[in-house]
Amino acid sequence: MNLQFGIITISDRSASGERSDASGPAIMELVRAKGWEVAAGIIIPDDYAAIRDILIEWAEREDIDVLLTTGGTGFARRDNTPEATCSVIERFAPGLVEAMRAESAKKTSYAMLSRAVAGIRRNTLIVNLPGSPKGAVENLQVILPVLEHAVKLLRDEDAGH
Repeated sequence: MNLQFGIITISDRSASGERSDASGPAIMELVRAKGWEVAAGIIIPDDYAAIRDILIEWAEREDIDVLLTTGGTGFARRDNTPEATCSVIERFAPGLVEAMRAESAKKTSYAMLSRAVAGIRRNTLIVNLPGSPKGAVENLQVILPVLEHAVKLLRDEDAGH
């Protein structure tokens, strides 16, 4: 099954050019290694309205099945990703972030500080990943095995479950 991804890096410093984005490209590499496609990628600042608006716009696109965000899930004052995500999703998918946090906690106690959320808007799955390249890739690897089935369910293509 060919999945189409949108990847949004959320970072004030990367958006301003102060720091290069390493997480977005790392996620793209992993997605492409699975044989899937990246339909869109962008770097935006840690701004609630900007995050909300791009999530809504991209979730409405027909060429994106899974929207991955990286960054803005911690405790810092500018970490707005979970709140913006919650404002646009129609149904939560807590099992995905529970699995990511549980697996991450085996490697670092800092996993408990993740405020990431996941959910569905229309037929698009939205998942928040950490901002570090290592954390983003490790968390994505946890949920990779279920993404095709999740998208089939969202497309009403798997009635036999």
